[in-house]
Amino acid sequence: MTGAAPAPIRLLLADDHPVVRAGLRAVLETEEGITVAAEAATAEEAVERAGRGDIDVVLMDLQFGRGMNGAEATAAITARPGAPRVLIVTTYDTDADTLPAIEAGATGYLLKDAPPEDLAAAVRTAAAGRTALAPTVADRLMTRLREPRTSLTRRETEVLALVAEGLSNQHIAERLHLTEGTVKSHLARVYTKLGVDSRTAAVATAAALGLIRR
Repeated sequence: MTGAAPAPIRLLLADDHPVVRAGLRAVLETEEGITVAAEAATAEEAVERAGRGDIDVVLMDLQFGRGMNGAEATAAITARPGAPRVLIVTTYDTDADTLPAIEAGATGYLLKDAPPEDLAAAVRTAAAGRTALAPTVADRLMTRLREPRTSLTRRETEVLALVAEGLSNQHIAERLHLTEGTVKSHLARVYTKLGVDSRTAAVATAAALGLIRR
């Protein structure tokens, strides 16, 4: 007599593009032992739906346009007892994207151009509570560990990303709820770490190293 088949892994697809959700559903529902239980078009909806207790893994995009982003939603989801695992599935792989998501509690981080078999494997890995990282993301994290001098903190990355957008120190301070002096201190440390002496050089160097998006 054979035992009962294990319960399927129940997924929540969280992405603001219907075509992307449909594509993920089409790929994953062909996989044995995986079922798409729900979809969410906003990060806020994903947080609410993930809290109902019938989801095992959330496939979370990072950018949702207005409102909460994917990293914030991940933090809200994983903060709850018995929370589902969160697997980030996005097009972004810079430190400015990966670090906040991983710090927020994401179990894995995959890029949308990953082969279908890698996506299914990552879902199973995340459901088992193990880390699943895209090779480029894993390589970058290892580089940060090996070369801490060029590693920017999350706040330094946030400040430099806003510099790249053209914001002044005053506007950056207002956006991040910091003092202008604190912003200047963060930038001074960024200059030292990157070996540069100007805002333009800091942005160019950080973008070349994959620390921020441009």
